[in-house]
Amino acid sequence: MVGQTVSHYKILEKLGGGGMGVVYKAQDLRLDRLVALKFLPRDFGADEDQKKRFIHEAKAASALDHSNICTVHEINQTDDGQLFIVMAYYEGETLKKKIERGPLPVKEAIDFAIQVAQGLSKAHERGLVHRDIKPANLMVTNDGIVKIVDFGLAKQAGATEITKTGTTLGTAAYMSPEQAQGLNADGRTDLWSLGVTLYEMLAGRRPFQGDHLPAIVYSIVNEKPKPLKAFRLDAAPELEQVVAKALEKNRESRYGAAAELSRDLADYRATLTAPTSRSIDLQLLWRQTRRPKVAVPVLLILLALAGLAARSVHRSSKVLWAREQALPEISRLVEKGNYFAAYNLAS
Repeated sequence: MVGQTVSHYKILEKLGGGGMGVVYKAQDLRLDRLVALKFLPRDFGADEDQKKRFIHEAKAASALDHSNICTVHEINQTDDGQLFIVMAYYEGETLKKKIERGPLPVKEAIDFAIQVAQGLSKAHERGLVHRDIKPANLMVTNDGIVKIVDFGLAKQAGATEITKTGTTLGTAAYMSPEQAQGLNADGRTDLWSLGVTLYEMLAGRRPFQGDHLPAIVYSIVNEKPKPLKAFRLDAAPELEQVVAKALEKNRESRYGAAAELSRDLADYRATLTAPTSRSIDLQLLWRQTRRPKVAVPVLLILLALAGLAARSVHRSSKVLWAREQALPEISRLVEKGNYFAAYNLAS
């Protein structure tokens, strides 16, 4: 199709393809902009009712205005009836390609997961469930912005039905237990799939393994994934707890909303930036220890500060308070010679 013009889009190059269609980079001849065209399989719209349902849901998804959801410009069809979606074109790569090069740094993985959760939160507020969250459906731009693609496709394509012909091992690996058992999907289904994706970003492997479809389904429904610490030493218990909650087999025990997952991840991310010496003049404190009259109280303050920093690492809600309020105030009190008050605050 490269070189052809479909509607007012000139196809420039093939970007990729899979079970849900082929994607091309194209030039919008009317608005003079680059776009991505996704041509769905020809049999996708063979059933007129299915086509109408897809167009209805795709239009609802296109109304979502969020920085972490791929912008859909248009849903159209060729002269011979093949459906295609016109989307914004982003310079970057899929999260799948990033993971293929190895596990991601903890902070980067958390950043990406937070962005996906924020996009899902917006969609879930509008009653839209993606049903097929996986690294291949997450585009990461060159600026580090994650874009969720293919909203509306999974439901109409039957991607949650494990018996459907063409369901790949890669797609099945991100299914929730309720999807694997043929039950209805809801927002918590997307959060499970995001949990699987976060696990994979951190461990470099999927949490549920199998050489064939039944084995993967059995693992999803019955087995616990290996702890993250088995694959990387910097996976703290607090992060393990977040991932474990996202991967609860019983969705009633899972995160109830994407905003909750996003908040817990943000709280943990805050602990990765411990209070720094920029907030307080530690050299000033050390010089003060050379003054006999104040050596003991200043040493006590230093010990209390060490305890404050340690506690902050494990209590994320205290991190911003310690860095932005407590430490500057302690520094001010020390400069004024009010060591007793400084010690009390540090304690």
